[in-house]
Amino acid sequence: MEMTEKDIQTMERQLDDFNQKTRKNALQALVEAAEADTIPVKPMQEVANLHCHSFFSYNGYGYSPSHLAWLGKKQGIKFMGVVDFDVLDAVGEFLDACETAGVRGMAGIETRVFIPEFDDAEINSPGEPGILYHMGTGFTTTAVPDKARDTLSDLSQRASERNRDMLKRINQFLAPFSVDYDSEVLPLTPAGNATERHMVQVLAQKSIQTINDPAGFWAGKLDVGREEIEKMMQDENQFKNFLRAKLMKRGGVGYVQPTAASFPTVDTLHTVMESTNALPCAAWLDGTSDGEQRYEELLGLLIEKGACALNIVPDRNWNIADLAVKKDKLQKLYDVVALAREFHLPVLVGTEMNKFGQKFVDDFNAPELEPVKDTFLKGAEILYGHTQLQRYWEIGYQSAWALKHFSNRKEKSDFYQQAGQIIPPGHKKGSDELKQYDPEAVLVYINNK
Repeated sequence: MEMTEKDIQTMERQLDDFNQKTRKNALQALVEAAEADTIPVKPMQEVANLHCHSFFSYNGYGYSPSHLAWLGKKQGIKFMGVVDFDVLDAVGEFLDACETAGVRGMAGIETRVFIPEFDDAEINSPGEPGILYHMGTGFTTTAVPDKARDTLSDLSQRASERNRDMLKRINQFLAPFSVDYDSEVLPLTPAGNATERHMVQVLAQKSIQTINDPAGFWAGKLDVGREEIEKMMQDENQFKNFLRAKLMKRGGVGYVQPTAASFPTVDTLHTVMESTNALPCAAWLDGTSDGEQRYEELLGLLIEKGACALNIVPDRNWNIADLAVKKDKLQKLYDVVALAREFHLPVLVGTEMNKFGQKFVDDFNAPELEPVKDTFLKGAEILYGHTQLQRYWEIGYQSAWALKHFSNRKEKSDFYQQAGQIIPPGHKKGSDELKQYDPEAVLVYINNK
């Protein structure tokens, strides 16, 4: 069956429909067309994007978990990982979609936590001492035990309250113009997990659609020249980023400095991973803050609390126009990767995709990434190996089986890397007795399936 570019675009739009059945059917049709050579796809490449936000939090392109899996198939991205703020809603759909698409998939969560031992230091949340962007990765199901569900519910409730309070302050500042959270913001989300970016999207679009002179309105409210506003409004994404910076970030009318009570502690978040055999994962920004200049101390502390992986967004550490800044941040990137190697932590990388214009995948062929490329790919192999073994046999990286068979992180990481190298996408559950085998026998079994 011939498929026009219009047909492909229609099905790709269906991948982002809020109805999951529509998404599933569209993905199946696209994959079948690709396998019949009706849709061109790129050859699989040794690259990874393990940090993609989906529309269950905010994706800059509006992509669902199914669309992200299709992106991996279409662009030849060997390893794909979904990460959403405060929720695990994408996990089941994404892993199923990756199997359909033949992409090696993994899934996680990102949020902010408080770390009392660093309460006087800015870490990776700019201007917010003691507040840490932190992650969990290697989840295999959206369903979680009651204890973890309570923590996740708390995360979601806190986020909703922060958003509503922020929008209330912004509405007061912009009066008589206003945005309603329930009727105008929440409908942009498939499962009620709105973010700042959803709010600013409504603020930008509604102001243009309903105010007679939107440029004059914003120029007056934000004390910015009219010509500057008019120029920014010609680029929708630049305009939204400008409004977010002015209204919602530090110094803006909607911003409130967080306190120790604003977010759960690291230890509380780690209970979610512990109850699901997922991996607590530290997150690196760029090494320039006071806290990240003490990163060996911080990472050691997080490891004591259970962290066993490290997330990095490489592009902001090397793809920098200012050569002096680039040199400094690139060296800090090399240093933190060396530290992760020393601790035998899998390093996971990705582009975020929660802002339009961010890359679909990092440039693994960039000369700047050559010294760390193998470490990035090894991390992807480890996490994929864990995901498959945990999902089908409950013998993942954090399982009782792993605790029994491995005495240190190096042994464990080497095993899951090997598993990740030999398990193909879509590898289905085999013998229920597999978790009774030793590591060598597990690898032999998988390799022979």
